[in-house]
Amino acid sequence: MTNQKTLTVANEILRQLGGRRFQIMTGSNSFRGDDSSLTMNLKRNKARAKYLTIKLTSMDDYTLTWYNNKAEVIAIDEGIFCNMLQDVFTERTGIYTIL
Repeated sequence: MTNQKTLTVANEILRQLGGRRFQIMTGSNSFRGDDSSLTMNLKRNKARAKYLTIKLTSMDDYTLTWYNNKAEVIAIDEGIFCNMLQDVFTERTGIYTIL
């Protein structure tokens, strides 16, 4: 993440997920962001997802798109609000985001 101003949304998504604590608990890494989304690499999980993109929509909610190691979409969760992000992540991956 280079330009702080254009990454405000990406930084806010990461904060809503739990920030550094989320990174440590889930093993997620290689965070990339732009003006409306955050993408990350995931460790092995029950969904077999390799990448996750969380995109802010015009309705002020999020769409989570899960990809396998061939960059094929394996699942999409739409209409997710910020207070639901951690629960949806845990439900989909089986990886807890908090103790």
